This record gives sequence, structure tokens and C-alpha cells, in this order.
Amino acid sequence: MSLQDQIEKLKQDMSGQTPPDVQQTMQQAAEKLEHSGILDHSLKAGDTAPNFTLPDAHGDHVNFVDTLEHGPVVLSFYRGGWCPYCNLELQALQQVLPQIKELGAQLMAVSPELPDQALSTVEKHALAFTVLSDRGNRVVRDFGIVFTLPEALRPIYAKFGIDLPARNGDDSFELPVPATYVIGRNGIIMGGFVNTDYMQRMEPERILDILRND
Repeated sequence: MSLQDQIEKLKQDMSGQTPPDVQQTMQQAAEKLEHSGILDHSLKAGDTAPNFTLPDAHGDHVNFVDTLEHGPVVLSFYRGGWCPYCNLELQALQQVLPQIKELGAQLMAVSPELPDQALSTVEKHALAFTVLSDRGNRVVRDFGIVFTLPEALRPIYAKFGIDLPARNGDDSFELPVPATYVIGRNGIIMGGFVNTDYMQRMEPERILDILRND
């Protein structure tokens, strides 16, 4: 089953558990983000990825350019461990991690969550790749994919038990648009996938195709 097939199944399951008024509010927010123009400013294939240094789930700092010295990097931006669609993607990436490594590349995931939250995600899903904490969405901002969660959605998230200020360590309510970038050793983006619809993600097989054609 492809990642998108898994997402569609989850989408159907969750739709039946979500009240119509909540669905409507979420749909309106999704449409507003879609028409915000954020994708026009996001980095794309051919652009140079910005350098950064971030702490991983264990608090150790990882420098992006240093990592590139060992080969291409697959960089996945996700909203947080509270997002079931993100978790499906992380699990799918874990499954193709051996192939990514065989192709000489490395895999890193980035979210705005604090390191302890990132560690919980790593442990819960037995992730064997680097998970980084981008507190304040500084790196996400450099990639042009940061947005602010609308106020209408904040009480809905709270009812779902999602406390973004506590998980992210600030009260900005900023999140990344989920995105995946495949970046060559020279820092140039070889391929990317950015979609304001958080239920759309790059298929892992597409990542492998890009790496094979490097």
C-alpha cells in the first residue's frame, strides 16, 4: 500500500469521527492557506538549501552542511508528533531508510517541537534516522514554508488535546507546511514536494527515484 493510500484510509476513518462544523472550519482554513501564496515563496528544485544547525532528539547539535559532506540529504519537514498524517509519513520513510542509505544518502526530519517531544516521536515509531528540533521555525522560515495556525482552529486543536505552545516551546502557533526536499552534496535541491494540503505527501519511491538519478 502506498503512503497516499494509507493517508486516504486514515482520512476516511477520521472524517467519520469529526463533527461537520469542525470539518467546515478546517476546510475553510485549508482553502485560505492554499490561496495565501505561500507556495510561491517556498524553495524549489534548483534552489540552494540554506545552512542550519539544530539540536536532535538527544540534544546534540547537527550542522546541515557538515552532513552534506557525507552525501545527499533527504530533508522532511513535519508538523509534529501529534499529527497522524505526519506519523504515517515518518513510518513510511523509516521503511525505505535502508534503500536511502544504499544510495549514499541520509535522512533527516525536522519539526518545530522541542527535543523531548521529538524524542518521544523517535521512540514511539522506532525511527533510526535523525529527528531535529526547529524551535521557532527558523529553518522552516528560511525554506519559505512557515504559516500561522488560524485562531479559529486553535480551540479545535485544544479539544483534540494538541497543545502547540507546550509542544513547541512558544506561543506563536506557527507550523511548517509539510514538505520533503532531496538535496545534493553541493547544497542544491534536486527535487522537492510542498503542498498546503497536509494530507498530501511525497511518496518514498519518488525520493528513491530522485536519488537514483543523481
